[in-house]
Amino acid sequence: MVRLRKARHWLIARLAMTIMGALRLLPMDSALDFIAAAARRVGPLVGRHQVALDNLRHAYPDKSAEELQAIALDMWGNMARLAAEYVFLDQLFDFDPKAAQPGRVEVAPESITLFERIAGEERPHILFTGHLGNFELLPVAAATFGMEITALFRPPENPYLADYVLTSRRSTMGGLLPSSSGASFALAGILDKGGNVGVLVDQKFSRGIETQFFGRLCQSNPVLAMLARHYECDVYPTRCIRLPNNRFRLEVEEKLTLPRDAGGHVDIAATTQLLADVVERWVREHPGQWMWFHKRWQIKGRARRVRGAP
Repeated sequence: MVRLRKARHWLIARLAMTIMGALRLLPMDSALDFIAAAARRVGPLVGRHQVALDNLRHAYPDKSAEELQAIALDMWGNMARLAAEYVFLDQLFDFDPKAAQPGRVEVAPESITLFERIAGEERPHILFTGHLGNFELLPVAAATFGMEITALFRPPENPYLADYVLTSRRSTMGGLLPSSSGASFALAGILDKGGNVGVLVDQKFSRGIETQFFGRLCQSNPVLAMLARHYECDVYPTRCIRLPNNRFRLEVEEKLTLPRDAGGHVDIAATTQLLADVVERWVREHPGQWMWFHKRWQIKGRARRVRGAP
């Protein structure tokens, strides 16, 4: 079984990398448009499409089947573009704060101000986002403003794809920390030195704490809230919005006012729920840019009880 799984992973990775190599031969916009159109056709044929539609029916009970199908197709197009954009990461990010006209990537003036504020403060910060648009561009933007940030990410289960993705990301994104059992301690070490960390907060976390997302129970990772409580650092929401014609808008929102418990400390459960609420707001604004095929609401094991700081 182990050999068979290893062989399957190798074949899938070789196929994926062959496709990526072929895309590199095309002009970037043509390649991204082609792969998105193909995904919109192929996506409905895979099993995860039904997972996506079921999740959408629960999230939007008032929408018609046609509306839900349209969101699911947009999702497949977005996810295909995201995968293909790894090939073109060095070309995609063209933001220049001094440019007179916006390029492929734009950053709102108020977000520029926040980026500069965070970069200029000599103390730790936590920035979080969700799997929306091309979220990979956010660490690149941070580096543009002189902000050193270490991003926590979950590598693909396929080890060959994981190596490819990690190599592609490290070439443009600076510090990367694969999620593992010791990742929270590594993040703590970065914050302890006054560094900045970036965290994705919208994935299922088995044995995490219970939160509500689109009105349904799910399990979420409390590590961001635990770190914020321990280090009393500011927490900023950040997101990437995919625009027409393979363009993007990056946004940083004002730091969150974190809920406190009776003792005045950051409330871990309430803060984790607040993060879920922020991501839900983003997803509702651009539902076709989120990964609805993710089994976000699948509950495994008992919910974690968090008591105090880490």
